[in-house]
Amino acid sequence: MAGSGSGSGPALETIQADGTDGNCVTFVLHDEDHTLGNSLRYMVMKNPDVEFCGYCITHPSESKINFRIQTRGALPAVEPFRKGLNDLMGVCQHVLNTFERSMKEFRAQKEEEMQ
Repeated sequence: MAGSGSGSGPALETIQADGTDGNCVTFVLHDEDHTLGNSLRYMVMKNPDVEFCGYCITHPSESKINFRIQTRGALPAVEPFRKGLNDLMGVCQHVLNTFERSMKEFRAQKEEEMQ
């Protein structure tokens, strides 16, 4: 998360224009910034059913982003959003596991050199 936040209110809101179906939705993510916005946009855009995905920071003094997804056909926008979050968590877990394994190997090598 970008900021410490106040802890009050929802972390996620959805905005859907009147008269539209669920394939075009804006998600408002509170206490987030470009770190999540850009990486999540990349993951969501990998889905071929996504026609548009973009985000904007509402104002530099506010720590929230508007994250918009528009899908092709009848696919609800919440599905690629959820998949993008899950895929991003998988990538982050892989990076963490690789880092920890490399650190373990490095420390073992250093201990061997010390003996």
